[in-house]
Amino acid sequence: MLAIAAAVSFGLALLLNLTDASLGDTFGESTFVVIGLILIALHLGGIGSGTRAGIGGGGGRSWNWRRTRR
Repeated sequence: MLAIAAAVSFGLALLLNLTDASLGDTFGESTFVVIGLILIALHLGGIGSGTRAGIGGGGGRSWNWRRTRR
């Protein structure tokens, strides 16, 4: 999910760059690039990945759709 948000942020930065537009002094294209890089770093760090590692590895259970359908 964070990777999708990063892609949207990079897309906004590209759009602002191509149109030479600005959203004020605070929100320029470099702001959206930095936001995108932070979101990519969080995604690669495992934040928002949807898995619950937790303390002790999540109880050692792996939820697989093949196991649940048997």
